[in-house]
Amino acid sequence: MTHPTPVTVAYGDGIGPEIMTACLKIMQAAGAQIAIDTIEVGERAYLNGHTSGIPASAWDSIHRTRVLYKAPITTPQGGGYKSLNVTIRKTLGLFANVRPAVSYFPAIDTRHPLMKVMIIRENEEDLYAGIEHRQTAEVYQTLKLITRPGSEKIIRYAFEYTRANNRKKLTCFTKDNIMKLTDGTFHKVFDEIAKEYPDIKAEHMIIDIGAARLADRPEKFDVIVVPNLYGDIVSDIAAQLTGSVGLGVSANIGEDYAMFEAIHGSAPDIAGQSIANPSGLLLAGVEMLVHIGQPEVAATINNAWKVTIEDGIHTPDIYHDERSTHKVSTGEFADAVIERLGKTPEYLRTVKFSSSSNMRLIKLKPQPRPAKALVGVDVFLDWDHDPRDPALLGHLLEERIHTGGLHLTMITNRGLKVYPGEETQTFCTDHWRCRFLSDQYAPITHQQLLELLGQFAAAGLDFIKTEHLYTFDGQPGFSLGQGE
Repeated sequence: MTHPTPVTVAYGDGIGPEIMTACLKIMQAAGAQIAIDTIEVGERAYLNGHTSGIPASAWDSIHRTRVLYKAPITTPQGGGYKSLNVTIRKTLGLFANVRPAVSYFPAIDTRHPLMKVMIIRENEEDLYAGIEHRQTAEVYQTLKLITRPGSEKIIRYAFEYTRANNRKKLTCFTKDNIMKLTDGTFHKVFDEIAKEYPDIKAEHMIIDIGAARLADRPEKFDVIVVPNLYGDIVSDIAAQLTGSVGLGVSANIGEDYAMFEAIHGSAPDIAGQSIANPSGLLLAGVEMLVHIGQPEVAATINNAWKVTIEDGIHTPDIYHDERSTHKVSTGEFADAVIERLGKTPEYLRTVKFSSSSNMRLIKLKPQPRPAKALVGVDVFLDWDHDPRDPALLGHLLEERIHTGGLHLTMITNRGLKVYPGEETQTFCTDHWRCRFLSDQYAPITHQQLLELLGQFAAAGLDFIKTEHLYTFDGQPGFSLGQGE
């Protein structure tokens, strides 16, 4: 007899308990062999003093089962509460966020009946690092962190997924025409790894035109790999194109752990009304069953769900007067799926799943360390002089700051070079970046930077941040200012 697989289950907030109850009822009726360990995370945990939204006992369960099936949760407004999803993904190393966007036309109305897109989103870094600062009265910053190892992990996973699932094309979205170092690294790694997969067509698109084309003709895409923030946005757009965000599925995969959830939120405005669609969470549960080695049960549930929507039995969010036959509650929808277990759809594609063990998670190869040299510094100032004249600040720095080997090369405001320059119409805030570089990128010492900052302090200038400027194997590791 097969032993049940331990699974940690979080019922969540808002509509979470309703849809999780429906999904587990279907799974148990289908014969899923799972041993449920229930945890409490989300709003109640936040309000009980756990600022990450998850208590130690919940972590203990996840570390024991290594599989989390989670309903949507609510993060309280204000108070500095951190995103539970981001915390779980990063803590457990869930680097791959796998989100299918599939059309179920004509059972569910959509303008894109041939859509079958898989979006693979980097899940741990980018702007979701959540590192933000208020630096002046007017300016706030957030740090976008893209790493080469993080990029390589998700891109290799995307190529392996494409091959293992008999897909033919992998498209990469970035904005490296603007963010040449961060997004540029992601694109560069994609091009490098693509050479190892000659059987897969690899293409790159700038995110804005790529997203526009996805929205217009999604059937032209197969698998998409994308950095974190873009992936979050694009996958929701893609899910909506299929007919409803309520159908969206999110599988979060790491080397040792996995989390499965719907992509929609906790929808507290409809909680308790029994009108929520459990489909997104149910289809996430199907992915979970494949992951834990129960692909036959997963297929049984998926096919029964398809028969249900083919029969026009729909929750209010996907109900359509011309295609639906019954508008049902959350519980009634679950009962309808259970009644159809063992049946196969008439015109939607019947599915068969293979074990997720077919996927290879390739270990990263060590990269040679480049020669790194300190060659300058960007000093950021809070300078609210009236008037905010870049030339006035530039002349002040040239008169007051004299450190051997370093020279003021430019001042920027909101990234635009404003000194030296002739333009006088640029709107400037109270936040200024002052770049000091050595001649011909000659190496300098940290002591020289300390002496430079000492002169800023002596001049009464409020330096609020510094960024050291390095070369790597002789190449600048920093971007130019706009207009430089």
